Amino acid sequence: METTIVFVLFGSFIILLLLGAPISISLGVSAVAAFLAVGDNPIKLVQIAFTSVGSFPLMALPAFILAGSLMEAAGVSKRLVALAESFAGPMTGGISCATVIACMFFGAISGSGPATTAAVGMLMIPAMVNRGYDKGYASAITASSGGLGVVIPPSIPMVIFGISGMSIMPPAEAVAKFGSFQTVSIPKLFVAGFFPGLVISISLMIMNYFLCKRYGYKGLTDRWSLSTIGHAFKTGFWAILAPIVILGGIYTGMFTPTESAIVAIFYTLFVGFFIHKELKMPAIMKALETTTWLTGRVLLILFTATVFGRLLVENQIPAIVAKGMLEITTNPYLIWAMIIFFLLFVGMFMETLATIMILTPVLLPVMYNLGIDPIHFGIVLVCCCEIGFQTPPLGENLFIASGIADVSIEEISLKAIPFSIVATVSVFIIAYFPEISLWFPRLLGY
Repeated sequence: METTIVFVLFGSFIILLLLGAPISISLGVSAVAAFLAVGDNPIKLVQIAFTSVGSFPLMALPAFILAGSLMEAAGVSKRLVALAESFAGPMTGGISCATVIACMFFGAISGSGPATTAAVGMLMIPAMVNRGYDKGYASAITASSGGLGVVIPPSIPMVIFGISGMSIMPPAEAVAKFGSFQTVSIPKLFVAGFFPGLVISISLMIMNYFLCKRYGYKGLTDRWSLSTIGHAFKTGFWAILAPIVILGGIYTGMFTPTESAIVAIFYTLFVGFFIHKELKMPAIMKALETTTWLTGRVLLILFTATVFGRLLVENQIPAIVAKGMLEITTNPYLIWAMIIFFLLFVGMFMETLATIMILTPVLLPVMYNLGIDPIHFGIVLVCCCEIGFQTPPLGENLFIASGIADVSIEEISLKAIPFSIVATVSVFIIAYFPEISLWFPRLLGY
């Protein structure tokens, strides 16, 4: 029975992907085929799919998408970019370094890699080109930095991982061996993602410095100007306050991630209407349209991936994978290396949310058996997905940057290789030194 399920499930899934079917269709059709192959009632698929969207934390998904869209329309993103530029000054590669900083700022609002790339790229790619940067390099640094949107909290992939991981209990053997485990908590994931996001950001800025030095890309000005920085702070005060309100509320426990997303929406409406006075009804309608389209797309993947994952769990596939990996080696460093390289490979071909939904039930039991905190694993998983945004052939950020700069995907991909390498090194550091992820939540009492 298990062999039949695996053969039908993965066989039909791979065939449909090779034929070019969308990931959601491939997941759904392969799940239905598996149900029919074993004589199970397909109505069960509908029941599982309906249950998958009944969780309160999932409400954060459309709320964060809407908040990110509204903030761009309300003039928040351009003020964050201006603030980042003011810090660049005479530093070699200053404006491209400012792009990384701007992506960090906007990532603390949007929770999405492609949204961060689009919002920052529309402003920074033309600015870099006007200052003598190669279009390919300007697009590559933007696409590589845009992935910070899913690592710097709040993060939509962290919400999806939290929902996926909550239903997975550690095996009895793992509990007996290592004692009780921390449960998967979305607020804790958000807190844990802050310093790993800084590690990746710093690695990108270091690589950017050396590349800009080689290419001869100078700073924006001859010296730093306190008046310019002060002016940027003044005009961007309400924009800076946005991530402070969102993250501060989560970190202090004043509200949940879902509630923080609603707060972000009302905060943006207030700033857009009464402070910046740039938010108009047509922009609000467009933001609602974007939110509806993106949310529907994500939920369709969530429906089908949940059913796919449930079939895996019910047929003990995760346990078989975990046992197989542990038979190869019980060295956690080697297993981390295998998992990271596997995730990076999958990220080249599969969408982030589908990757998380499908692989969390498979890989999390392996982590439980090794005594690894699920929060730590979740952060590493999301960081690997962040690299997937900038690696072809799927790399969504590459396509967005390509469209903005009118440069071929091939050129951007080549220029993005050094950034992918340093990001990968950062992921290994985050995986091998769990305190980077876990000490801050512990400090805040999570």
